[in-house]
Amino acid sequence: MTFETIETERLFIQKLDTETMNRIFEINNEDEIKKILGITSEGEFARQKMLHQQGYESYNRKMLNFQIVEKQSNTIIGNCGYHTWNPQHHRAEVGYALNSDEFKNKGYMTEALGRIIEYGFQDMELNRIEALIGEDNIPSRKLLDHFGFTKEGVMRGHYLIDGVFEDSILYSLLKSEYKE
Repeated sequence: MTFETIETERLFIQKLDTETMNRIFEINNEDEIKKILGITSEGEFARQKMLHQQGYESYNRKMLNFQIVEKQSNTIIGNCGYHTWNPQHHRAEVGYALNSDEFKNKGYMTEALGRIIEYGFQDMELNRIEALIGEDNIPSRKLLDHFGFTKEGVMRGHYLIDGVFEDSILYSLLKSEYKE
């Protein structure tokens, strides 16, 4: 399957928009889907299948995800992209994750997120990019600081994780503040 791809020095960042995700699920079996999306657990496959069945978009919300592929090994090492994208108001929340600790602390997410932010402001015409992180997530805090995000405040009891409501710290970056 061919993807629209952003290329960096060490990465291929492959676009997984709604049409692409629907096509992946419609024409492939479970094993092929897992391979295409780099899914290694049944839980993650079940989550992706549920998202597909329930729909990736609503009347005012969209998603646009990218899988991060290390060029040298051609391995899917993570993902980065936008959810709760509201085109009418030109804003979206960015999310990102690496699949394994072996890929952390090597600058991969800095390399990928920089291009995703650029894509958001230029191609998606965003005015505001938001990020919500856990209070103890120091690596994400450093990453957001690196790109000039501003801490706006704390959203109390925002996420339910393992039966416990946890706070989120809200960060944002405006197009007028963005420096390539």
